[in-house]
Amino acid sequence: MIDTQVFRKVMGNYPTGVCVVTAAGDDGALYALVVGSFTSVSLDPPLIGFLPAKTSGSWPLIDRVGHFCVNVLGSDQAALCAQMAKPGVDKFEGVAHKPSPNGAPLLEGILAWIDCTLHGVADAGDHLFVMGLVNEMAVASEDDPMLFFRGKYGGFREIMRDDLGRR
Repeated sequence: MIDTQVFRKVMGNYPTGVCVVTAAGDDGALYALVVGSFTSVSLDPPLIGFLPAKTSGSWPLIDRVGHFCVNVLGSDQAALCAQMAKPGVDKFEGVAHKPSPNGAPLLEGILAWIDCTLHGVADAGDHLFVMGLVNEMAVASEDDPMLFFRGKYGGFREIMRDDLGRR
């Protein structure tokens, strides 16, 4: 049996990008979910995937909408990431955004966005594996991406500088 703390420590040595999945309900309600488990799945058809926890309060709301936008965060967006990760608050208070082609919030200052229609959801242990069919996408900036590495959020240069400073 694998110890969960050992699993976390080992997997923490693999950096992941950080994204915010957004959606807008028919009633105008806005939803957001921070994910660090985002990946391309297929070129033909163009599919992406991410893994929300089964305990997520935001995922069921996005799931009901049926389409969403993945916002790829830049390294300077830690405050935005923290705001979007908080449960039970207006995640969009003071956050600049505009509608994506499918109507989901497209956050200001992101590196890239991917507009999707929900393609499928599969069980994945204590998470769900969500696949989205890509409808439209674009690069918004070529800046440093936000990463999650060894329990910290930051940019590649920042995390590596801090990590090398500890040695």
